Amino acid sequence: MSGLGLAERLPFSPTITGATAVRVLQQISRDKGSTALLLGIPCMLMVLLKLMFHDSEATFERVGPQVFGIFPVIVMYLVASVSTLRERTTGTAERLLTMPVRRLDIVLGYSLAFAFLALLQAVLSTLLSIGPLGLDIKGPAYLLMVIAMLGALLGLALGLLVSAFARNEFQAVQFLPAGVLPQFLVCGLFVPRDEMHGALSAVAKAMPMTYAVQAAGEAATHTGVTGLFVRDALLILGCVVLVLVASATTLKR
Repeated sequence: MSGLGLAERLPFSPTITGATAVRVLQQISRDKGSTALLLGIPCMLMVLLKLMFHDSEATFERVGPQVFGIFPVIVMYLVASVSTLRERTTGTAERLLTMPVRRLDIVLGYSLAFAFLALLQAVLSTLLSIGPLGLDIKGPAYLLMVIAMLGALLGLALGLLVSAFARNEFQAVQFLPAGVLPQFLVCGLFVPRDEMHGALSAVAKAMPMTYAVQAAGEAATHTGVTGLFVRDALLILGCVVLVLVASATTLKR
């Protein structure tokens, strides 16, 4: 009885959330292109990065860890926005909302499914980078996995939010230059933030990708978990939660 009472007091149903997550995973597993994009593209991009800087190992050692805060955001954004929009346009989401299902059940179900995929993505790209590609970092490898997963969750949250405003898959992709690429330009990968124009530096501080890149750099240059790494990771996680809440509010019955 106490367990039932607790389940009734929760703002979501664990059973429905779990069932939604399983359904999303089954759907993505049938889409070979999306699966390849999620798991293969980050690894392919790391190989490309290694080939680009094969004559400049120092540059690869500097840039390699930082892109762990960038590539997962972009890849997960594309897959999540297109997948969610497809369910909206085909009426799947609307049919779900006619049932006794809370909006948070659907959002959390998608989040759990993509979080599992984000974990696989992070493990594969990290093992490839520090193994065959020879990326040398001072900190433990799992810190890069944490940043890669947080970046993927950020991309997921942004993709879910954007899918509410796009009318078709092409429009969902069009939102990428507006919402993600500006973060890529000012995150500190190309120019240190303290060397940017004052306005750009202020904008960079408001962009979650900035903290993902900074945290990845901390993991690569320090032997342990630093306070700056923890702060940046918590900021990214906070952004993910805020965007997911905003995504839940866009689901209209």
